[in-house]
Amino acid sequence: MAAEEAGLNGPGEARPEPGPGARSEAAPAARSVPELLLGRPPMARPLPSFDAEAAPGEPGPLFVDWLATALVAGVLDPQVATLSTVDADGMPDARVLVLRDVDAAGTGWVFSAAADSPKGRQLADHPAAALTLYWPQLGRQVRVRGTVERAADQVAGAEFATRSPAARVGALVGRQSEPLGSLAEYDDAVAVARRRLEATPDAVAAGHAVYTLWANEVEFWQGDADRRHVRLRFTRTGPVRAPEWSRTLLWP
Repeated sequence: MAAEEAGLNGPGEARPEPGPGARSEAAPAARSVPELLLGRPPMARPLPSFDAEAAPGEPGPLFVDWLATALVAGVLDPQVATLSTVDADGMPDARVLVLRDVDAAGTGWVFSAAADSPKGRQLADHPAAALTLYWPQLGRQVRVRGTVERAADQVAGAEFATRSPAARVGALVGRQSEPLGSLAEYDDAVAVARRRLEATPDAVAAGHAVYTLWANEVEFWQGDADRRHVRLRFTRTGPVRAPEWSRTLLWP
């Protein structure tokens, strides 16, 4: 909100510069972490309802409906999900990434990654994962667990072409998660990758891969300010790509 709209300054009036040692107006007073968190209780706002009995018999269409609702509600980055994997020592690992597509009929969640990145190597060793999405404005969470399948290189190449120029340049730089000496070193690598993409627009990053997480379980969670959360879990009973599902209402 602009200063004029907030009533803090009149039109054309400059906000005075804070003096040395002054604390920003937006910064909270120094308090313990529990005090900070208790001052902002989660889901203390109007939230939509979720009639689990009226939900469709399969999780794919319900997820697409919830995703569309999140987009209409103005949820920021509703396609961003947390992918959880395990490493060679069995230790869990997680990071956020962008959901690329959903096979609603077969119930597959599609994402891309560098095959030589930590997550790519982990998926090669143990092709199972979980995806978690949370849309704060709606108080809704979706959890997906299942097996992961890597698509053919032709599919990955076609998906790579749909990405923004900045995303393609970043992927062409590569070396994801390796130690970096300085940001200047990264900027130099970006300049090289940008020139490569300009010279060869159809270039595809080495090791670019597309994966599908075929769900064994999908849980839809609708939060409630009074903690009367509604949780509906779908469990696959049929084969991958043509599954049948059982539904279970869970205690909050």
